[in-house]
Amino acid sequence: MKKISLLFFVTALILSSCNKTEEEKNDFNTKILETEMDSVSYSLGINIASGVKGEGFDPLDFNAMSKAMNDVYEGNDLDISGEEALQILQKYSQKIAAEKQSKSKESDILFLAENAAKEGVITTESGLQYEILSAGDGTVNPEVTSAVKVHYTGMLTDGTIFDSSVERGEPVEFPLNRVIPGWTEGVQLMVVGDKFKFTIPGNLAYGENGMPQAGIGPSATLIFEVELLGIY
Repeated sequence: MKKISLLFFVTALILSSCNKTEEEKNDFNTKILETEMDSVSYSLGINIASGVKGEGFDPLDFNAMSKAMNDVYEGNDLDISGEEALQILQKYSQKIAAEKQSKSKESDILFLAENAAKEGVITTESGLQYEILSAGDGTVNPEVTSAVKVHYTGMLTDGTIFDSSVERGEPVEFPLNRVIPGWTEGVQLMVVGDKFKFTIPGNLAYGENGMPQAGIGPSATLIFEVELLGIY
């Protein structure tokens, strides 16, 4: 939260101009970039405001932010103390996160329901959904203790690819009991040469923690196209 507080602080600094008239303060389009520092300030504003907006702080009252900046620099009594401000930001950040997660869950529930109704999609007892894209000529299914060699492409429900051995041109090998539950269950349904499309609910993927470094949110439903190349 200290990072968020700093972002608000600097954003307010960029957007406010204590020496301007009230009319100028309320019209940010009047600013003409003339000096190097004008350009640096504007560039910093783009960087910070984009990050803050991306976190869900939208819309914001820039006049209130300017007032806070003016009060701090002029040494005026603050309407909200620094400690209270931090608590407010923490609470609002939690609210945004909860709203995002709720909307994501609702969207995923609808996506799974619609996908389950498609021709050729099979839903297992666990909730895993799969579709056979092409059939191989293998005769043996891997077991939970097997190691397998696969090519795969992992996507979010909007089609965004977050990982792909196909794009890298390098198939991967791994023990089947060392991956997410949806993979462990799903790949056991395959034989060598099969190519399946798995739609994996969040509880069978990365769960409530998600995988932020890969752009996977909490409880996110994932889609994998998997080709089984070998069983060991």
